[in-house]
Amino acid sequence: MAGNSDPLTPRAKLAVTAGKAVAAASRAAGRGSGSVIGGRVALKLDPDLLARLAQNLDVTLVSATNGKTTTTRLIAEALKAAGPVVSNALGANMPAGITSALAGGSESKFGVIEVDEKYLAGVARDTDPKCIALLNLSRDQLDRAAETRMLAENWREGLAGSKAVIVANCDDPLVVWAASSSPNVIWVAAGQMWKDDAWSCPSCGGVMQRPGDDWFCGECGFRRPTPSWVLSGDHVLDPHGSAWPIHLQLPGRANKANAASSAAVAAVFGVPPQVALERMYQVQAVAGRYDVVQFQGRDLRLLLAKNPAGWLETFSLIDPPPAPVILSVNARGADGTDTSWLWDVDYTRLTGHPIFVLGDRKLDLAVRLEVANQHFQVCDSLDQAVQMCPPGRIEVIANYTAFQDLRRRVGN
Repeated sequence: MAGNSDPLTPRAKLAVTAGKAVAAASRAAGRGSGSVIGGRVALKLDPDLLARLAQNLDVTLVSATNGKTTTTRLIAEALKAAGPVVSNALGANMPAGITSALAGGSESKFGVIEVDEKYLAGVARDTDPKCIALLNLSRDQLDRAAETRMLAENWREGLAGSKAVIVANCDDPLVVWAASSSPNVIWVAAGQMWKDDAWSCPSCGGVMQRPGDDWFCGECGFRRPTPSWVLSGDHVLDPHGSAWPIHLQLPGRANKANAASSAAVAAVFGVPPQVALERMYQVQAVAGRYDVVQFQGRDLRLLLAKNPAGWLETFSLIDPPPAPVILSVNARGADGTDTSWLWDVDYTRLTGHPIFVLGDRKLDLAVRLEVANQHFQVCDSLDQAVQMCPPGRIEVIANYTAFQDLRRRVGN
């Protein structure tokens, strides 16, 4: 527990100090938060630093294709009821960013850490987590991310025999297969709107049967486990069958699912569902996501969506037609440079909305919208798009670097 003898060797202390100095210099130069470069420098000086920083913390790791940053934030809020929390709240989720975040939390009891899917097994080895939350797996960054079943296999092998309590979404067959190698799993029925990455059985390759909300493989018998926590409308049912209301300022079904998983994690650490869910109400926006900002006399709601599953969930929470929608897509390094995923998104859900298209890859998106029979206009800038929008709150949906560009433009 925190407060024990200082775990840091002189070398580790030097690494932390150097990392903080480099991060501060990076911030001063206007190059972002500096957490990644600071963490890289610190790990170069002490390759074991992440393990040292984690050893006095009760660590929870959160991994998924979508919802990691928000769920990390919800769990961190809930666990503050039981003690001080350190977290990589800004989403720097590879080892350097995680190291940088933990270096700032020397007095904390809990570490709540978002982890990029590809790094989960390694970070779990280093941090000896008490709990790991696995939410979903779907296609993302097709030019460099492993195919989803390979990612699930990486998780399955990396977590085999883990001492951590695994809190896993029983509605995603890939997550279930990955978590099933662990001896201690708590299943949460959090739902799965996007099913296109889980039509074949991850265990044997057979065709998955999906009657209603259930799923099973007709060939090898791999099937949906029975959940002990269930998202049911606006409530989460705990293992005793009690229903607890979910009151969030964050919109949409996906965030209720994130809250249900977060409540299950909080319970692992002794925080009751009522307390955990009440604390989650404090979260209004997460690194700019869901913020409503004023720009050129209009209300813009900023929504981040990075892949087909994320766009599908986001379309479900926008204001009804004729609310104007601005879509912005880039394909820079952090986004993945392959935009073929745009063809997996069902844009007919935007029928009736005036659509305005921006970003480095606006023409890729324009072709896709044309094929989907949508009415849209291609714009050169956010300013131009906003000026062309009809009245009403404007929904702005962007992928990762396009979202950062928009936040800078609106001063968020």
